[in-house]
Amino acid sequence: MTKTLRLLAVHAHPDDESSKGAAATAKYVAEGVEVMVVSCTGGERGDVLNPAAQAAVDDHGLAEVRRREMATAAEILGVQHVWLGFEDSGYPEGDPKPPLPAGCFADLPLTEVTPALVRVIREFRPQVVTTYDENGGYPHPDHIRTHEITMAAVSAAADPEYFSGNLEVDELPVFQVAKVYYNHQFSKRRIEVMHNALIDAGLESPYGDWLTRWDDRADNESRITTRVPCADYFEVREAALTAHTTQVDPDGLWFAMPLEMQKTTWPTEDFELAFTTVKSSTPEDDLFAGLRD
Repeated sequence: MTKTLRLLAVHAHPDDESSKGAAATAKYVAEGVEVMVVSCTGGERGDVLNPAAQAAVDDHGLAEVRRREMATAAEILGVQHVWLGFEDSGYPEGDPKPPLPAGCFADLPLTEVTPALVRVIREFRPQVVTTYDENGGYPHPDHIRTHEITMAAVSAAADPEYFSGNLEVDELPVFQVAKVYYNHQFSKRRIEVMHNALIDAGLESPYGDWLTRWDDRADNESRITTRVPCADYFEVREAALTAHTTQVDPDGLWFAMPLEMQKTTWPTEDFELAFTTVKSSTPEDDLFAGLRD
């Protein structure tokens, strides 16, 4: 009998699930994989990046609007969704940077936030988990903490000696995640390829300034082990992303390249195999390599 495959995608804020790995998510849903997205925070300290959404925020508050946006995106992607319920830490700026708000996700001890994700893993029992690398993809404190909580929870969920102090968590059957991947959707090579394709087509590229400011020390291209072909689901990705109206300007950077050009220029979403308990040779084109019948 074919076993049920399950994928858990752990993200920091609502909208991250639509900008990082969303086409791969939609592909796996279409193949019958059960997919759950975890949002560690509600994104309530985010900025309104699309002026068209300001009126709704004024009427209902940012937290409520982002909850509604997330519900729409989850429906578009066809995924289950869970809020871990922690408070957005915001993005501290300045020199020196201000302290984190007391009690926010990145301010709380890791031991205090980890049990919530252990519970999700033990209940959902995913073979594959995706999250961010140790740098958070970019150095937002919530993204870095999302990496930390994911790696801690994967370990704890499989440990029969783990004790959180919460009986509802500690009495759940232990579960060993088979593979953990880091999202690497914004490598320098990908941005260069997209920039050059736009220029060659006689179109304006918004990526030139980004490339001139790129810190090569932070480039992740060499870390990519797994490229999932998912161009057929780029429309789903775009629809899910535009559902986050407070965060995404439909005339902005993410939509500068026409969809058909995206499909031919860079038809994959890219990941790094960070942990595995199964035999799996890289490079891969499937997050479930080594796990299928």
